[in-house]
Amino acid sequence: MSDIFVGALQRLDRAMHYARIDEEVIERLKHPRAALEVAVPVRRDDGRLSIYRAYRVHHNNILGPTKGGIRFHPNVCLDEVTALSFWMTIKCALLGLPYGGAKGGVTIDPKSLSNMELERLSRSYIRRISDFVGPERDIPAPDVYTNARIMGWMMDEYSIIRRQHMPGVITGKPIALGGSLGRDDATGRGAYYCIKELEKRCHWQAPKICVAVQGFGNAGQHVARLLHASGYHVVAISDSQGGVYRREGLDIPSCIDHKNESRKVEAVYCEGSVCSIQEADIITNEELLELDVDLLIPAALENQITMSNVDHIKAPVIVEVANGPISSEATDRLHERGIVVVPDVLANAGGVTVSYFEWTQNRSGYYWTEQEVHQRLKTMMCKAFDNVWNTHKHHEVSMRTAAYVNALARLGAAFDAQGTHGYFGVVQ
Repeated sequence: MSDIFVGALQRLDRAMHYARIDEEVIERLKHPRAALEVAVPVRRDDGRLSIYRAYRVHHNNILGPTKGGIRFHPNVCLDEVTALSFWMTIKCALLGLPYGGAKGGVTIDPKSLSNMELERLSRSYIRRISDFVGPERDIPAPDVYTNARIMGWMMDEYSIIRRQHMPGVITGKPIALGGSLGRDDATGRGAYYCIKELEKRCHWQAPKICVAVQGFGNAGQHVARLLHASGYHVVAISDSQGGVYRREGLDIPSCIDHKNESRKVEAVYCEGSVCSIQEADIITNEELLELDVDLLIPAALENQITMSNVDHIKAPVIVEVANGPISSEATDRLHERGIVVVPDVLANAGGVTVSYFEWTQNRSGYYWTEQEVHQRLKTMMCKAFDNVWNTHKHHEVSMRTAAYVNALARLGAAFDAQGTHGYFGVVQ
C-alpha cells in the first residue's frame, strides 16, 4: 500500500474517535471496490505506435455511482489514483452528493503530444474503460492536464460505442456538448466561497490580506481572480516552472491573460492590448510556500508541504485547492503550530459539486443559468463549510478531522441502513 494512501487512511482512524459509526465502516473504506489497469495504444503522427499505462479505480458506491476525474500526467500510478478515489468518496459524502469516489489517469506527459495525438489518446483510453464507466455506474470528469475538449472527445467516443447520445457519462464537457455553465471556474469558486466564510469568522479586511497561490492552472487562476476582484492582495503566483513575488501585489487578470497566451507566469500589467512587465522577484515553488503571507493556497499537486519544509511555513491559514498538497505528518505538525488548514475534501469540492449539477441537467434535459449554478454552488459550499467549522470548534479538532467526521457520519448511516455488525452480531 502506497505512502499517500496510507496517509489518507490515517485520517479515517483519527475521525473515528468522534464519529459514532460501526468499526466495520472504516474497514470497508480501507478497501477500494474495484481497480482497472489497461494498456492504451496511440498511433503517433509519424506512424509509430506508443502504448501507455492507464487506470480507473472505483473506491466505494454506497451513496450512488462513483465520480472522479481523469488526469494525464507522467507520475500517474495505481497507488496515486487509489488515494485520489478515496478522497473523492469523502468529498462527495461531505457535500451530500449522491456519489461514491472514483479516479482515473494515464501515465503520459500530454505536453509531448500533438493535438491529434491527444485526441487519439483520449478516445483510446475511453474505449479501454468503456465497460467500467457509465451514467449510472461511474462518471468521469477533468483533472490535471485534462479539460473540457478532452471530456467532449471521451463522451463522443462512449456514445459511439453505445450507439446512442449519452452526455451524462462525462461531466466537465464543453457547453455546446451538454456541459454546464459555471463548470469552468467551479473548483476555484468553491474555494473562494470557503475563504469568504473564513473572512466572516476571522474578521478579515480583504485589502490587508496577502495571498500566495502555488499552481496557476485552472483552479489556481480562478481562485486568484475572484480574490483579486474582492480586494485581496495577491502577491505571489507560480506554475510548474516557478513563480513571481511582488510585495505591492499582482494584477491577476493581466497575469492570467499573459499566462494563457505565453504559458509563462510573469508579473505583468495590461491596459488594452498593451502589456508591460513589472518588477518582481523570481521565486521557486518551494520559496512561494515559505513566504510570509496571511493566506497560502496550494493549487498544484500532492505532497508539496512535508516534514522537510513544514516548519518553514509562515502563513497562519492554508486553503488546499490541490488534492493532498500536505502530507499526513505535516498536517499534524501544522495543527500543533496552530495553523488553520481548510482541507482539500472541502476547499476543492466545487468542481465535483458543479459536475453533479451538470449530470443532473443532462439527465433532465433542462439547463440552468450561470447565476443559478453559482447560487446553488454557494449554498452547498457554505453549508458544508459551516458544518465542518462547527464540528472543528465543538470537538477542538483540526478542520480536516472535522471534515472526515461529517463525511463518515453520512457514510456510516448508509452502511448501517444495509446492516453492519451492530445489527447482524445481535443474537436473536
